[in-house]
Amino acid sequence: MVSGGTYGTEEIIHGAGYGQGILILLLLPVLWCLPTAFMIGELSSALPQEGGYYAWVRRGLGNFWGFQEAWLSLAASIFDMAIYPTLFVFYLRQMSPWFGLGNHGIYAGLFVVVTCALLNLAGIRVVGITSLWLFFLLSAPFALIVVMAPLKIGALAQVHNAPGATGLGLLGGVLVAMWNYMGWDNASTIAQEVERPQRTYPKAMIAAVVLVALTYVLPFVAVYLAGIPASTFGSDGAWAGVAGLVGGKFKGFEWLRFLIVLGGMTSAFGMFNALVLSYSRLPLAMARDGMLPKSLGKTSARSQAPWVAIIFCATCWALCLGLGFKRLVTLDIMLYGISLMLEFVTLVALRIREPELKRAFGTLIIVTGFAVYGATGKLRKRLPQPALTENAEAT
Repeated sequence: MVSGGTYGTEEIIHGAGYGQGILILLLLPVLWCLPTAFMIGELSSALPQEGGYYAWVRRGLGNFWGFQEAWLSLAASIFDMAIYPTLFVFYLRQMSPWFGLGNHGIYAGLFVVVTCALLNLAGIRVVGITSLWLFFLLSAPFALIVVMAPLKIGALAQVHNAPGATGLGLLGGVLVAMWNYMGWDNASTIAQEVERPQRTYPKAMIAAVVLVALTYVLPFVAVYLAGIPASTFGSDGAWAGVAGLVGGKFKGFEWLRFLIVLGGMTSAFGMFNALVLSYSRLPLAMARDGMLPKSLGKTSARSQAPWVAIIFCATCWALCLGLGFKRLVTLDIMLYGISLMLEFVTLVALRIREPELKRAFGTLIIVTGFAVYGATGKLRKRLPQPALTENAEAT
């Protein structure tokens, strides 16, 4: 539920260039991911409760701050979840420009929302099986790029591209990278549904940080060696064009481009599908604590899925479709950064108030989390807000 592969990373290189972009992707796992992953690993193993980060903050800081954490996370999730159908449409347009006309892209995004909501209503096992197979499927095209691109060292250096959409620049590239590396606390909301969370969470978090970093960095290194200019990443779904350059044509068919487009759609669908599982548990926990209507706490007798919460959340996500990728990422990171700060404060509070809690391991890097949040605040102040008319991204 953290990474859907390299799809959606185009803005990082477009805004920062290869050198700074790859450096950002290498530093953020240390400064952003590991502190968060360690914090989540410790709290998940100590308090494997339904509701995850909301339940931790409520226990560590009290009902008031628990309520703030819940609403901040819920608000951030609304914008975050709208990003994945937007990415789905970006790649779908690479296959059929028809989806870039009128409201066709919105309808395609609604298809993603409705389908994933129905899958989650079928129960957690269906989500786990489909997400696992989707991950392997979407990783394959980038593995081909990593292998094939270095074989064309310098051969594509003279590629010229039409000017793409205006990017967010270096700071925007950092924010997009932070978005690609966030989400470690999402898995905490289903801790009660995970076998042996005290052992599973810490190991899974560390392994995931390494795996995610590799999936982001290696493809960019490969296309850099091939000589593909950073300006190539200036358009939505630009990995499709890059794949076309690397793979070329076989009997007139850009086979690798097709695989990337299919993988991009699969990535967005799979990430959305997995995150419905996590985000729908938050209103469920809030309803059980009396902070939301009790009806949101109803679950299916057959699958135990919180069906009312899923329908409620899906409606909110659908209403945010069409805001545009850049605006959605900016809003998501701002809200998520504040909620993450509360989680680090909770970690310290629980260590002081409840030192007897059984923890699988101790978080060694706490100060870094606050430092990163401070840096995020500076980025938010300096980052120019996207214009209110993002026609190119309206789908």
